[in-house]
Amino acid sequence: MKRKFGGNERLKRSLLNTLRREFEVLTMKPEEKIGEYFGRVMTVSNKMRSNSEDMPDSKIVEKILRTLTDQFTYVVISIEESKDTRSMSIDELQSSLAVHEQKFKKTTHEE
Repeated sequence: MKRKFGGNERLKRSLLNTLRREFEVLTMKPEEKIGEYFGRVMTVSNKMRSNSEDMPDSKIVEKILRTLTDQFTYVVISIEESKDTRSMSIDELQSSLAVHEQKFKKTTHEE
């Protein structure tokens, strides 16, 4: 049995290494919307979780805050100063950033 499923363990480790790399290099694209970016990050994170990787929400929240576009710099600073990102949920972060994204759009349309 060990021999039969030993290959699966190696395959799983290889897949996890690929997913870790993909997670590490993820960044928000300049014209990408918050919802789209969260979707990409969560797709990779969920694949990692399904392969037994320890992926706490805090790790995902911190990753997203580090890799947003420059337009969100002040929002990120504000969130980091006013909230504990270690206990912040992914949904809470997404809704906060989506509100700011809407404000950016509104300001751009008014100009």
